Amino acid sequence: MSGRIARIDDLDRYPIEGQSGLTWRPVRRYFDIQAFGVNAYTAAEAGPRVVEEHREENGHEELYVVVSGRARFMLDGQEHDAPAGTLVHCPPGTLRGAVAEEPGTTVLGIGAKPGEVFAPSGWEWSFAGGSLLAQGDEEGARAEFEAGIATYPDAWQGYYNLACAEARLGNRDEALANLRRAAEIDPEVVRKYAPEDQDFASVIDDPEFLAITGQTETGGARS
Repeated sequence: MSGRIARIDDLDRYPIEGQSGLTWRPVRRYFDIQAFGVNAYTAAEAGPRVVEEHREENGHEELYVVVSGRARFMLDGQEHDAPAGTLVHCPPGTLRGAVAEEPGTTVLGIGAKPGEVFAPSGWEWSFAGGSLLAQGDEEGARAEFEAGIATYPDAWQGYYNLACAEARLGNRDEALANLRRAAEIDPEVVRKYAPEDQDFASVIDDPEFLAITGQTETGGARS
């Protein structure tokens, strides 16, 4: 198989819900890279986070490349100016995050876990599905969520995110069926997050939702 070339601007664009002007560019998915994760994030204006604040507690090592514009990185509480061309290496456990300082800032993130065979993260499908749903593409969103579930059928996240989508669309039975499956895999996480998740507003007082999320024993009134 021969190599491929693409510009970041040529890749699919997934606006990130709740973060105005921030767009995800799925580099790994475009090239079907199987050895490491790699994605790009572009901010239309100054201000949005181009790298969410987080630690990689699972041993993943990451390298960020500021492709265009200028970012401001925070590494373990210290600020670093990062104009285009800057490389930022984050060993596992580093608290990192970055905001765009200029319109059009794009940051490329590359990561994998040393000594372990790489597997694409299930968040890619959920991220794409959530973005498509926010754009009104119900069919495309559901296809992404279902593809994630097919790839990781024993993970709670795919069912949970599809349940969120179905609830937002007003599809009670589908929402509760997927949430129930997520709870079968990891009841604690569902009980922790679902009762406060605004995506479930359409079913928040439904007896079956209350039962699935451990708020009642039999699906009656809240205990």
